[in-house]
Formats: sequence, C-alpha cells, structure tokens
Amino acid sequence: MSRRIANVIVIVSALGAIAVAVDRNTHLGPHSSATFTFSRERCFGVVRAARNDCGTARHACAGRATRDAASDEWVLLPAGTCTKIVGGETRPASG
Repeated sequence: MSRRIANVIVIVSALGAIAVAVDRNTHLGPHSSATFTFSRERCFGVVRAARNDCGTARHACAGRATRDAASDEWVLLPAGTCTKIVGGETRPASG
C-alpha cells in the first residue's frame, strides 16, 4: 500500500471519529432536540449568606439571605444533588 493511500485512510478515519463524537455529545445533529434542559430542584438549608437564588417570606429578591444555612433560603441545583449535601433539604423546614 502506498504511503499516500495510508495517509488518506488515517485522515478519513480521524474525521469520522470526530464526526461521531460531535454527533453524540452535542445538539448539532439533525436528529437531536432543539433544546437542552436539566431538571432542577430547590435546595433549602445550604445557601451561604447573600447567595440565595430567590425570595422568601422575609424578602423578595435573590442575594438577600442574611445568614449561612438558613432553613428557608434556597438555591437551584441539578435534580438529585441536594440530598447529597449535608443539611440539604428539598422542602423548607417547618417552623
């Protein structure tokens, strides 16, 4: 086999591998859905002061948490992450 044919085979194989990787790992292909979403959940009790995502009964804006790990302050995380964090709850503490 000549060197030129071997080089063409290697280049075509590399381009094919790149095309497969792009198709499987991105939303650029014609069969992929137009949107890419993660399911998210509110995680209560793990927010640092001034790092909350939204309001509570005490305030209406993000970034207004006054203390760390307040049981009614929440942050939006990927689903399933909250229960892995120490002190994380998917529902606010009552009381």
